[in-house]
Amino acid sequence: MKNNILRDDLDHVIDYLKKDDPILTNGAKVREFEENWSKWLGVKYSVFVNSGSSANLLSMAILKNKFPNGGEIIVPPLTWVSDISSVIQNGFKPVFVDIDLDSLAIGVDAISKKITKDTIAVFLTHCQGFNGLSDELISLLKDRNIILIEDVCESHGAQHNNKKAGSFGLMSNFSFYYAHHMSTIEGGMVCTDDENIYQELRMLRSHGMIRESNNEELKNKYINDFPDLNPDFIFAFPSYNVRNNEIGAILGLNQLKRLDYIVEKRTKNLIHFLNRLDKEKFFINFKIKGSSNYAFNIILNHPNDSLLQKLKICMDQNEIEFRIGSAGGGNQLRQPYLKNIVEFDADDFPNIEHVHRYGFYIGNYPTLEIEDIEFIANKLNSC
Repeated sequence: MKNNILRDDLDHVIDYLKKDDPILTNGAKVREFEENWSKWLGVKYSVFVNSGSSANLLSMAILKNKFPNGGEIIVPPLTWVSDISSVIQNGFKPVFVDIDLDSLAIGVDAISKKITKDTIAVFLTHCQGFNGLSDELISLLKDRNIILIEDVCESHGAQHNNKKAGSFGLMSNFSFYYAHHMSTIEGGMVCTDDENIYQELRMLRSHGMIRESNNEELKNKYINDFPDLNPDFIFAFPSYNVRNNEIGAILGLNQLKRLDYIVEKRTKNLIHFLNRLDKEKFFINFKIKGSSNYAFNIILNHPNDSLLQKLKICMDQNEIEFRIGSAGGGNQLRQPYLKNIVEFDADDFPNIEHVHRYGFYIGNYPTLEIEDIEFIANKLNSC
């Protein structure tokens, strides 16, 4: 991958730092970034936090407040660890379903088979730039009164029916980490159209303090209910400190200006790559419509250990960086943190098992040249 922070981004930070006594903690620039991000995404509210993982954590904390007795949340086996750990940390049971190869996301048929009376939500990952939604899935969740939470950490600008991913669920999570579509060094965003959830997120982000809410009626209710407490230090929830800062917001504001171009360029890179890839060896039938590609996925059409080893050697020799098993260490169900928490039969998860063993990805970024893409594809095809 390649860092998305450009000289121009840093110049904006330097200009800000040259001011007399600049505010560096969470302040006006953070609020401006949140407002601009909400407009870009097409939602009412956004809350800037210190990572995509913290965005996951706050989303699940909101659900915990709604469902204090717990419940089941359907999750993908191909995602980042924080999606699953945030479910567990908030007292919910993760229920895994297999992915579809063409989107790398959990599909409606697999989800429908795992819904029970205890299912409260589906935590959907739009994996590596692909749109993971379908009209059938949206209808299923609406009919069954099941909450949708969207993880869009790798997929800024992905779309379903010409509407941005992250604007469909009750909440959505984004990451602004290194090599994602845009970067604030470390950072993330939680988005929602629900004003009550928005106020709760603002408080959860900052120790649970009611002064973090911008709803005067809500704050006054707490102040009146707890007259023996200092109004500046009333803590409504057992919470966290996951705030971001003004420097991150300045970077975000500047990068947001070119995000649409970045999405377009990444997608063009993907299409060019897939058009050059040998379809006899590699799976190429991904759902390109609505994609905002994060990385070039290379998945063998058939299990072939000999070819896999040749590919690894070839890429090493040609200094092509790659990641085995695709995102986040491949099949999450095989990770030690889930031992004694989730049991699984590999036969029930053929697609993620195939990706885990015979899949990997190569970085995609806006400044990647056509010659580089063709070089990579040609080397892979020649193995």
